[in-house]
Amino acid sequence: MARHDSLNLTQEEIDRAFSSGDWGKQFPPVLTFTMASQLINTPVQTLREWRSKGYLSSCSRLVGRRVGFFRDRLIDWYFNGRRPND
Repeated sequence: MARHDSLNLTQEEIDRAFSSGDWGKQFPPVLTFTMASQLINTPVQTLREWRSKGYLSSCSRLVGRRVGFFRDRLIDWYFNGRRPND
């Protein structure tokens, strides 16, 4: 499938989406698996699988026994196709 760079979200667009209103409250800067799942409309199990394969290493971290997702990096990864070392 061809990559359409013109469809990429800018950091400004990502910031604007969460700067006011319900989205900013519902999706804080660090997300749980459930919140990340809701944000990108993807099952939690799929996120767990992607993370175990290393696909989400640029946007998630294990802290103790919990995984946190960096919201803006997750959106960048999902919508813009950013991968580690891009």
